[in-house]
Amino acid sequence: MFRRNLQHSGVYEGAGMPRFSKVKWSFHTNGMVIGSPAVVQGTAYVGSTDGNFYVVDAASGKEKWKFEAKSRITSSAAVSAGVVYFGANDGNFYALDAATGKLRWKFKTAGERRFTARHLHGAQPAAETAPDPFDCYLSSPAVWNGTVYFGSGDGSVYALGSASGALRWKFQTGDVVHASPAIADGTVFIGSWDSYFYALDARTGREKWRFQIGDDPEIHNQVGIQSSAAVVGGTVYFGCRDSHLYALDEKSGEKKEALSTEGS
Repeated sequence: MFRRNLQHSGVYEGAGMPRFSKVKWSFHTNGMVIGSPAVVQGTAYVGSTDGNFYVVDAASGKEKWKFEAKSRITSSAAVSAGVVYFGANDGNFYALDAATGKLRWKFKTAGERRFTARHLHGAQPAAETAPDPFDCYLSSPAVWNGTVYFGSGDGSVYALGSASGALRWKFQTGDVVHASPAIADGTVFIGSWDSYFYALDARTGREKWRFQIGDDPEIHNQVGIQSSAAVVGGTVYFGCRDSHLYALDEKSGEKKEALSTEGS
């Protein structure tokens, strides 16, 4: 239900807080709306865990079209030059005509999976491998200079031609990549569950630098990067499951600051 997602990201009534005043419209899907909607020129684009991608008039809430991906969609979409891009849990990455929903192309990765580890979060039996329940989002795409970039559960960062879906390059990390990329000054910034944050040349995929965060080999609770990055004024910011917000130099990857969130 789209309305549920809007309410969860809105304002709640409480002590010292204003009342959530008025819902203009609600749009129901048959699953959960986990990804954030992209709103472009009065149109909202959003996927659902019911396996459909929906396009809704942002003023009225009326459905314009939907696309049956037939697999859970837990990434947010990107819209650029009349095309909408998103990934699905079946490992397919889709490009649709933003006006009609017609499939432009799709690209098959090596497959989606969640981060897994033994003794995860201290669960018993310790020898059992289990998926992390908090790894519930897919990487959301970013579009730059005729190329669309995204991470995958197969451990790779992909760069595809935005018009054709042709593979331009693929960079392999050591584990699942479900953070979303940020692009600045010809560089792709993205984190992985392998405990590294990467800076990659946007044109070639060549690694410029990497930064390692804390490790947690016992229960794996404080390892991995789910947070997407932001780049401002020569500094790259991202959060990590080791309970820190990091600020790195954009060019060198040198740590400027690591702000503790005190375990949260």
